[in-house]
Amino acid sequence: MKRKQYLFRADGNARIGAGHLMRCLTIARALSERLGSPEQILFLCADEASGELAASYGFLVHVLHTDFQRMEEELPLWEALLQEKEDIPGGDKSERGQRKIVVDSYYVTDVYLQNVARWGEVFLLDDMHSRPFPVDAVINYNIFADQRSYERLYEGRNTKLYLGSCYVPLRPQFRNRNCRVSAKVRSVLITTGGGDRENIAGKVLDCIYRKGIHFHITAGSFSPNFSALKKLEEKREGVIIHHNVQDMAGLMEQCDLAVTAAGTTVYELCAVGVPFLCFSYAENQEELAAYLGNHGIAVNAGAFHRDALGVLERLGEEFGHLCDDVQARASLRERIRAVADGQGADRLAWILAQ
Repeated sequence: MKRKQYLFRADGNARIGAGHLMRCLTIARALSERLGSPEQILFLCADEASGELAASYGFLVHVLHTDFQRMEEELPLWEALLQEKEDIPGGDKSERGQRKIVVDSYYVTDVYLQNVARWGEVFLLDDMHSRPFPVDAVINYNIFADQRSYERLYEGRNTKLYLGSCYVPLRPQFRNRNCRVSAKVRSVLITTGGGDRENIAGKVLDCIYRKGIHFHITAGSFSPNFSALKKLEEKREGVIIHHNVQDMAGLMEQCDLAVTAAGTTVYELCAVGVPFLCFSYAENQEELAAYLGNHGIAVNAGAFHRDALGVLERLGEEFGHLCDDVQARASLRERIRAVADGQGADRLAWILAQ
């Protein structure tokens, strides 16, 4: 019997950040540990930068050399690739169960997904909940993913639904963390994603900076503003720039408060137990930021991409309030600890391995 094959289709670059690719790499690593080998896993990426990042995690990679925004154009390359690999089953429907395909992109179309489905069972990571997709399974690990809404959306289909923050694919380093609330805020984390082309991190620092506090700012693998941020480190006392952080959980655990964009980092902060202020800088982040604010899990400063000045003003005000109110920070910590336990990647790996 042929072993199952697992294909991950995701990209990470300066334009879209590293989030899509990183969460797939986290799932793949957990899957590799469960299988006992990474040899059954292959990453398909549009560009060299994405491929290099995937390869750095020890996985086999095939770079398509295509435009990540025009996914239908890569379909002929899929067919050629899969047919030339003898160890990967062909397109016969009877063998679809021998291959699981995980797709993570906002640029998928129905035509793309229907064609990819000829080669295996398709699992789509979807955090927009905008329409039904022609896939075998949907994964939405957001805390706001509503079971009833998804069941209505996929009524009459055989699509499996894996919903909720119990499936957040966090790296192993985020397990068993326990950040404590200090009486005084001494260290603050500012993180705005792997791309941050607008240097939002620098603008956030400007509006919340206080002497006597260490401000840790992360610059991701695809950040184009690393040099500009390093200048801030030289000009302002207490500013520390971290580039391409490997032990993010350890860095978070050192901090008393955080300011973050409303992406996967939100769930990392929850797993560690760090109170935070958040904001959205793209439409796909608005629902999470709003949910967190409405349920008292975090402070939501609003949508940066719609009202940048308003968000920065609110961040300055709310940051000051939280710095001066230890009880408010302790209350936030109690709520965020229930959001993520760090086991989501293992749960998804178990599902894929079935």
